[in-house]
Amino acid sequence: MADPALYSPTSHVYFSQRLRLHYVDWGNEGAPALLLIHGGRDHCRNWDWVARAFRDDYHVIALDLRGHGDSQWVFGSGYAMIDYVYDIAQLVHQKHLEPVTIIGHSLGGSIALQYAGVYPDKVRKLVSIEGLGPRQREIEETGQKPAPQRMDEWIEQTRGFAGRVPKRYDSLEDAIARMHDANSHLSEEQARHLTIHGTNQNEDGTYSWKFDNYIRGHSPYRFDEEEARELWCHITCPALLVGGSESWSGDPTKDGRAKLFDNAEVVIVPDAGHWVHHDQPGVFLDAVRAFLTE
Repeated sequence: MADPALYSPTSHVYFSQRLRLHYVDWGNEGAPALLLIHGGRDHCRNWDWVARAFRDDYHVIALDLRGHGDSQWVFGSGYAMIDYVYDIAQLVHQKHLEPVTIIGHSLGGSIALQYAGVYPDKVRKLVSIEGLGPRQREIEETGQKPAPQRMDEWIEQTRGFAGRVPKRYDSLEDAIARMHDANSHLSEEQARHLTIHGTNQNEDGTYSWKFDNYIRGHSPYRFDEEEARELWCHITCPALLVGGSESWSGDPTKDGRAKLFDNAEVVIVPDAGHWVHHDQPGVFLDAVRAFLTE
């Protein structure tokens, strides 16, 4: 008999704003729902190690955000935070997942926090890994630029994406090497797994990343700290804010952001960067398991 830990999830689709979006379901439908939301330029299968750790106790679902993984790319528009939040709202609504527990990383962590602020009664518990938004320095630098300059830079940036050709790698091994270069903490197994599920093979035999290059764009509008904090203050469920000691994001306990949550605890994982759940998977899983069982 095959080892249950090796079982793969089943692939499914749902629709949001007419987009065909993809998610994987790890089974155990009678259990409480656990939704996993990846970060920018990532994909749903980056959660496989986490999903396997919790699939016996939860109905685990991991989705590909619009423009990522095997979800459809957006045409005629961009990738705004509100659209990502809407996609989550649609998935939870259509699949009757509430009250749902959510784990999100980076962009996914920000999306999870905003969703929980809008629908506090629909979220049981929340884990946000490096999901509190841009660095204070970036917020200040953006705020110093006048609106016309920000709009002009955004237009030029977006126009550049139109002519940008997706990077092609001669072999899967070359793409794996690039994945490992992006995060030196990754093991060879992790880098291979993330690359296999994060690339498509082109007709000429080369490999390219699945994500849409347009997701690289940054909104010309300032990050609204007041609005973000208002949403965070509306979160009523227990929240775990996870960070890496080697990351750029900072400690929310020291900078005061943790105080904006009614019920939040902070864990800063040593020897981990932005991808905490990959850099120190054992420490991360122990912290999350303890939080979810409290």
